Amino acid sequence: MHIIKPPRYFFASGFSLIEMIAFIVVVSIALLALIGVYRQATVKNVDPVVYVRGLEAAQSLLDEILSLKYSESSPAGGIPACTSCDDTPDSNMNDVDDYRGWSDSPYSGYSRSVAVTTNSNIKLIQVSVTTPTGTVIKLSAERANF
Repeated sequence: MHIIKPPRYFFASGFSLIEMIAFIVVVSIALLALIGVYRQATVKNVDPVVYVRGLEAAQSLLDEILSLKYSESSPAGGIPACTSCDDTPDSNMNDVDDYRGWSDSPYSGYSRSVAVTTNSNIKLIQVSVTTPTGTVIKLSAERANF
């Protein structure tokens, strides 16, 4: 009776226990790094939406303020420019100065504030919006006396 032996390379193609442990360690380290990247992407996924919403809140208020008169004493149409401009805020909200120190909350978790400063017949309007993530968005524009 003749016994057929398998070729020697058949048994040599297996993995040793040490090779398997090394493989598991390398794969687990790579998997942890990959999970970290996916976690970071998931956490930051909503940030662009929050930022755009805050930017829209700032831009809409800045546009609203820029559409108003330079001063309470400015004539309709702004021409001629007022010479003795009234820079005191009142409750009418019909000129740029009325928004000095104004603040509100346009959406839940968002806060919005306005600062108006005057220098040489030019008013600097700064609108700041703080998002729920703590990001502060600042937009500014200048309004001239005309």
